[in-house]
Amino acid sequence: MNNDSNNISRDHLLIQTIHTAVQGRARYKVYGLQHSQTCKRYLESRLLQDKRILQACANSLTGNVLVTFYPDFSSRDIALLLQMIVVDYRKEVKKTPKENIYIDTPPKINQVGSEFIVVSGVVSTLVFSTGILYKYGVDKVILLAIQKLHTPIVDYIMLGITLLGEPVILLLICLGLEINWLYYNRQWQATSLGIVTSGAIGLNYLLKLLFGRARPLLWNRLVNVSHHSFPSGHAMGATMIYGFIGYVLAKQFPQWQKQILALSVSLIVAIGFSRLYLGVHWPTDVLAGYALGLVCLIACIFIWELEQKYRFSGRYSKVL
Repeated sequence: MNNDSNNISRDHLLIQTIHTAVQGRARYKVYGLQHSQTCKRYLESRLLQDKRILQACANSLTGNVLVTFYPDFSSRDIALLLQMIVVDYRKEVKKTPKENIYIDTPPKINQVGSEFIVVSGVVSTLVFSTGILYKYGVDKVILLAIQKLHTPIVDYIMLGITLLGEPVILLLICLGLEINWLYYNRQWQATSLGIVTSGAIGLNYLLKLLFGRARPLLWNRLVNVSHHSFPSGHAMGATMIYGFIGYVLAKQFPQWQKQILALSVSLIVAIGFSRLYLGVHWPTDVLAGYALGLVCLIACIFIWELEQKYRFSGRYSKVL
């Protein structure tokens, strides 16, 4: 009896229900699926053989399985079915001679290399543009051109957009997400977001003190601002925090990845432009904020991926 109980407990560690808000649809974390195309194909094939299942999509990048099923059945029923399939898969793997086992290994070297090249290119472009604008004194020309776009309606829109980059708003958004992630036992996401938030605020404050650049005074401001101008805290904070949130959500909902990333980028760009429109930052402030925010964002994503990897490895090793 004790052996049976231990086996059930061990098998349960393989499945984690992470989303059941929509009736007839549920998402599960499957330990052993991440970076395994073989496991992905096995899970999808077995799930679709069950008449209760309408659709099954396994993601070997996130380790998640999205299942759509008839509403007559509960998400717990599907979790038990999924657990049984995973146990069967593990048995099949153990039966297979080691020399015949195909190990799915993600092309990390090429993937990391290509991503590093892209990010380095973007950061270099932002830094180069900042230097060119500052050297040739184009900051003032750009701001005066943007000032011609002012209308009462656009003023209200820009005030609303810039509000989304305020430190208090960013902190409230982060707090809400952290509470949600902690509730669903996703401590690694909450921890990483905390690092992003504290890093954005602390680093920006130190850089403002270091450079001590005065803010532009080309027209009457619509908002009250304090502290120094360089780099833009709104641009830097929005890049780090909204960028990180967009990255995590895109990983959790791969079917909407393009839409999530497009929305995140659009929001970040809009917040930066709003600071120029309101006349509280020079263009070089915003570009530098984007560059610094992007570097910190990549660092935080790297921390998040490492934390997730070791969390997965530690938990999966307990059931082997």
